[in-house]
Amino acid sequence: MAKNSTSSTTVPDTAWLGRGRHLGPEPERDVRRNLIALKAARVIDDFLDLDPVEAARSTDLYPRDESADPGPLARRLFEARWQAAEGVTVRAQLTTYDPESRRAEGEGVTWVLAAEAERAWEPGWLSPATVFWPDSDQVPWDHDKAPGVRLRATNHLPKDDDEVRRLLRDCTRQSWFVHVLVHEAMTPDTLGRRPITAFLPPSLRHRVVEHRATPEQALSADFVLKRELGVGIPRGGAVVLPAAGQAPDHDAQRFTVRNVFLDGTEPTELLDKIKEFAALPQPMPAEAEQALTRLRQGWHLLTPDEELVHARAMVTRYAKALEAMTSSCDLYREAAESALAALADATGSDGGARPSAPAAAKPETSPLKTFTKSFGLFRGPNR
Repeated sequence: MAKNSTSSTTVPDTAWLGRGRHLGPEPERDVRRNLIALKAARVIDDFLDLDPVEAARSTDLYPRDESADPGPLARRLFEARWQAAEGVTVRAQLTTYDPESRRAEGEGVTWVLAAEAERAWEPGWLSPATVFWPDSDQVPWDHDKAPGVRLRATNHLPKDDDEVRRLLRDCTRQSWFVHVLVHEAMTPDTLGRRPITAFLPPSLRHRVVEHRATPEQALSADFVLKRELGVGIPRGGAVVLPAAGQAPDHDAQRFTVRNVFLDGTEPTELLDKIKEFAALPQPMPAEAEQALTRLRQGWHLLTPDEELVHARAMVTRYAKALEAMTSSCDLYREAAESALAALADATGSDGGARPSAPAAAKPETSPLKTFTKSFGLFRGPNR
């Protein structure tokens, strides 16, 4: 897959986008088992398991865009459809990819997930991530593209400042998730080590990555943040990190919390800041735009009504194609007749349209002589 870049567009408010890595041995098996279980429980309406090559070759209703091609590294394509709320259908597509390089051990299988609802997305809806992936700590599907970073967990910053700088740079430039850094004023107990993302609504929970700075990293973390991202972090507080391509008028102080108590209680102020940040227009990574295009233009899991509409559209398309072919045949026939008439004028004959009566022909003129005489008109230098 190509390196991540940011387009000039923003993520639509109807879409949910995610990208990560599965470090287990059989990621597609984990997806299939979860989809089968959710369909049996009637959590989702239906799903499809497709080979990416065959899916790309299939005929669809819309003209295919090159960006809708999953690419040569695609391993498998899954589609699922469910009802997020009464009368609101969600369509989601997950594609798994082979790693770009086999040299890096533990790189895992990359996955890209795009989901879109029929109206603006609500954080309380079912998370598309747990539609395809089982919400279990035993299945390692929740690793970010940045090495060593994981959803559903607290990710402590490295000890080395250079590694911290590299990590924050990767997270803000490569990741599709929202990143939050929390400073531990003192070493927390078991309840305090619990991820704060567990308090977030389902659909937002798997869009947020939590980082932790230890008590002794207060100054170094603040220094690196100000140098790399232009934001600071208060001692014992937290900050939502701005992403690459964020709006120029982004106010970092607006998403900074002075105090976060890591005692297992719900950090209401920080959660509100995260929700507010996630509701802002987010920059659309180029690969995310391709995934959304693929979802919209390469959708295969149709309802019966959609199949009927699709069939009617195909009949209309074929009828227009047949009409165009018939018109082309008529034009070709007219052109051929015009050519024959021109040839008849050039040879001085009537093209055989009205053969002369036998009595009108001269007795001494034979068909061979007539043909020889006509052919002789083309033998002169001016002809």
